[in-house]
Amino acid sequence: MMVLLGVLVVILGFATRRNPLLVVGVAGIVTGFLGKLSPQEILAAFGNGFASSRSVTIFVITLPVIGLLERNGLQEQARTLIGRLGKLTTGRFLALYLLIRQLTAAVGLTSIGGPAQSVRPMVAPMAEGAAERRHGALPERTRERVRSYSASADNVGLFFGEDCFLAIGSILLITGFVNTTYHTHLEPLQLALWAIPTAVCAFLIHGARLLRLDRTLEREFAAPGGPSAAVGGSRTAEEAK
Repeated sequence: MMVLLGVLVVILGFATRRNPLLVVGVAGIVTGFLGKLSPQEILAAFGNGFASSRSVTIFVITLPVIGLLERNGLQEQARTLIGRLGKLTTGRFLALYLLIRQLTAAVGLTSIGGPAQSVRPMVAPMAEGAAERRHGALPERTRERVRSYSASADNVGLFFGEDCFLAIGSILLITGFVNTTYHTHLEPLQLALWAIPTAVCAFLIHGARLLRLDRTLEREFAAPGGPSAAVGGSRTAEEAK
């Protein structure tokens, strides 16, 4: 039972808002020493774990690529593209992206989107561009709200769409655990079929929330002293300076 004190280190580290990488590393070292491993064995365990899971760090390769694309105007081109689609509001665009994200995740294409790959460089700027085309300059608070809705469309679409795919890790984990623990014979197809109604409900509920964002922005910018007045006031102050 003493080995489980490593979990306590993780809890305390996250509770005190320490660096996650440092917390996990210290927890691994503490667990190793409590398990009576030598320093060489602990280091070997870290190396073997990294080597066997190195595909997890593949995102490191995408970061410089995204940075180069942004430096060469990817976000500006995304804003220009959304500006040509006059009837596509912020909510409609995000609802469309939610549908595309769910459908692609349902067929196993979970890596074509994500916060780093698509939301930050393309989806969020396009959603902001649609809002700016309709309401003008956005204050920082409204801009952050649009970005959060963009991220939520990606997360909800992936989370509820991937379970409709037979070979996804979560489906295999559930079937393996249930069959081993309860001595049943649960097929991945059964879970995937039952995940479809859940994905449909998730799309309808979150899609409605995304479409409601348009009405929320309309009310805020139409109200006296709303975001448009704040932006106008800040511009006047800057001009006066």
